[in-house]
Amino acid sequence: MTSLGIIPARYAASRFEGKVLAKIGNKPMIQHVWERAKKAHSLDDLIVAADDDRIIKVVEEFGGKAVFTSKSHPSGTDRLREIANPLDVDIVVNIQADEPLLNHSMIDSLVDTLRDDRDIVMASLMKKIDSIEEISNPNLVKVVVDKNNFALYFSRSPIPFIRDNGEAPAEQADSVSPNKAHQFYKHIGLYAYTKDFLFTFANLPPSSLEKYEKLEQLRALENGYRIKMVETQYDTIGVDTPEDLVRARATLYKNRG
Repeated sequence: MTSLGIIPARYAASRFEGKVLAKIGNKPMIQHVWERAKKAHSLDDLIVAADDDRIIKVVEEFGGKAVFTSKSHPSGTDRLREIANPLDVDIVVNIQADEPLLNHSMIDSLVDTLRDDRDIVMASLMKKIDSIEEISNPNLVKVVVDKNNFALYFSRSPIPFIRDNGEAPAEQADSVSPNKAHQFYKHIGLYAYTKDFLFTFANLPPSSLEKYEKLEQLRALENGYRIKMVETQYDTIGVDTPEDLVRARATLYKNRG
């Protein structure tokens, strides 16, 4: 099964315009993402799907492959569909352009999941939560899964709610400990789809839960499709704000140090 990695890169991000070109060290963020994704053994090709000539220029300068896509796309999924449509590929991986700390093995684990089980049409990543702040942070998406690690629900709220801990979200952190009964998981927004399902998913209308939580993946669940969640040991920092960029820079510097 052939696989294609696509990095949707939008310049006019609402909370942080031009963030994909923001420097981390001596490289723009999109270059960090490209270089890390390029190490994935499972990808047959890698393309940046851009909506702005400035992104195209930067990607080509560091030797990457970029394709201009429509500025009118409402989501990265639509940008993926435009790129994948004419290509003969079996698996498409959505690699977020604002995840400069991703590890290439995260991509490989998703592609391998779809290759190993042809009944799986969509897969994503989850990681154990180990801090109070992450559980109660609405910008960090949580996921609960069934016994086979298929997603049951994604939310910005702490899920599940541990009733015996009281009503304060921070108190849910008592269950983070390995000695407690429940382990919380956060969602890391890399996705792998079969090409056929990518088009099915992109053609579905936005769902009510998706609109409430502002989480596109809920569209699949609400329409009865299953998302296989793959646990990873690697963490990332999604850069949505200038403050996130500061954290990413500090983490990258610390890891190199």
